[in-house]
Amino acid sequence: MTGIPATLLLEERAELSMNAVVNLADPDLGGIPFFSADLRRDPAVLLHGDWDYGSSHGRLTDACVLARRMTGASWWSDTESRYRATLLDLLAEDGLTYRRRHPRGRWEPHASLIDQRATLLALTSWYRDSGDETVRRAADRQVAALHRIAVKERDVWYYPASEYTPEGWPSLHAVQLRLAPDPASFCGRLIMPLLVWHRATGNEQALELCGWFTRLITEHSGVFLPDGSFNAALAYRSGHFHTRLGTLDGIAQYAVFTGDHALTAFVRRSFDWALSQCTAYGWTPGDLAGQRFEHETCSLVDLIGIGTTLAQAGHTGYWTVVERFLRNHLTASQLTDVDWVRSAPDRSRDIPGWLTHHRVGERVRGAFAGYGAPNDYVSDAVLGRGHTADVQACCVGSGVRGLFTGWRAAVTGDERLVRVNLLLNRGSRLVDVLSHLPHEGRIDLNVHHDCRELRLRVPEWAGYARLAVTRRPASGPATHARGPEPGLWAPDGSLSLDRPRAGERITVTFPLAESTTEETAAGHTYRTHWRGDDVVGIQPEGRCRPMYGTRRPAPKAPEREHTLHIPAKEWTW
Repeated sequence: MTGIPATLLLEERAELSMNAVVNLADPDLGGIPFFSADLRRDPAVLLHGDWDYGSSHGRLTDACVLARRMTGASWWSDTESRYRATLLDLLAEDGLTYRRRHPRGRWEPHASLIDQRATLLALTSWYRDSGDETVRRAADRQVAALHRIAVKERDVWYYPASEYTPEGWPSLHAVQLRLAPDPASFCGRLIMPLLVWHRATGNEQALELCGWFTRLITEHSGVFLPDGSFNAALAYRSGHFHTRLGTLDGIAQYAVFTGDHALTAFVRRSFDWALSQCTAYGWTPGDLAGQRFEHETCSLVDLIGIGTTLAQAGHTGYWTVVERFLRNHLTASQLTDVDWVRSAPDRSRDIPGWLTHHRVGERVRGAFAGYGAPNDYVSDAVLGRGHTADVQACCVGSGVRGLFTGWRAAVTGDERLVRVNLLLNRGSRLVDVLSHLPHEGRIDLNVHHDCRELRLRVPEWAGYARLAVTRRPASGPATHARGPEPGLWAPDGSLSLDRPRAGERITVTFPLAESTTEETAAGHTYRTHWRGDDVVGIQPEGRCRPMYGTRRPAPKAPEREHTLHIPAKEWTW
């Protein structure tokens, strides 16, 4: 395919991110990835930390698999092989993943419950991609260990500490006194990978843990308050967004899997409250206290996952939320330019195996923001913790998962009913979607196979009075229709195109609405200019690396030479 619109292409962004995934690996430490980067230093620095192990290996291995599914490329395979080997090597005989002692680190080898989540996520992606029985056995052992070490009371199961040691739990006082740590951080966030592992393999222990952890969160924990808001108590990490939203992501999928509509209502209540704390373009607070000024890409990806699950379950209004987050803060907070980063020309200032200043900017190109501002890749708020980490390995890997979630959900269905849910460029077996947004209100659909019906989601701001549809079959004259014609619309509000045929090209056009909103983030107001679902400007602009200052749509979408990747088999998650 040639001459496609030069507009947002999620698969291209995924491949760009692999530059950072590959170059975070530290050759001085056997390929263990650096975890964080400070890009404001002169020179900039990459640093190791206690998250280098199960957390980073899980996230980055997951990213390698998902990016390959999206792009068909595999030039990062050598690095992926090293990440995979270490991921397995970190798993101990008891089935859990353990951190390694570092001569400069201040941590002991232990099994962090956060690391377990990232590791199981990666093992699940790896197994679903390859069918490797070694991986299946490793994941089954890990699930068995998570099942074994859970404290099991009559009405609740939970973990009494954030870390498990080779000698067992550090103390059982938390059990006896009911002072167990934040259940969303260490139990709730495990629900999603446990459920996906069950769906992939039928593992019953994984499903049982999902049920007990869901009950813990929704009926006993107090993590989410009755109105859906996050408990801001210090014991609950001050309402930490990533752990709350990661928990809701798993519960949303569990609710759909079990057909529990009351549980879906629980998720929607908290999801809607969370959205009220974020900007409409996708910036999220870190928590409800001292970290509220810091956006983690991980939190935004959780939101994209929840919104996608709910939209696919029939709550289609959330597609707008997902599309806005993808078009704006997820992709805006990816480093496509690093000219502003000052890197050292050599390794003379390095501490091998601990930190490096060499080629830092070049190495992190493609990374997603670790802690970002509403209008700037760099968060340097006067309040809160001030400037912290600009890149975190978890956010690099999570950003790829966010891209994959949007790419996977953009086109769904089969020959009976194919749905175009997101107005983004996407190649598929049934239809290719070519988006001219935000330059023009135009979507082209190239049909590859005969279908009974094709439904296209039309944004509410596009209206219908001036919408137009032109259908050009492989042979014969073109036909034209206008939005006011009632036969064009499906009961769910989407545009219904009857019996598209292979070789047909369908063009849908509509006006592009422009608007201005005032978005509040951590008590500060940002004047935000929209063109459709794209932010084209924010005041005030960022100071270090503004994220929205260069978005200037043209009257007509430019073109590029590119072939959209069409996977041999669509991979659901």
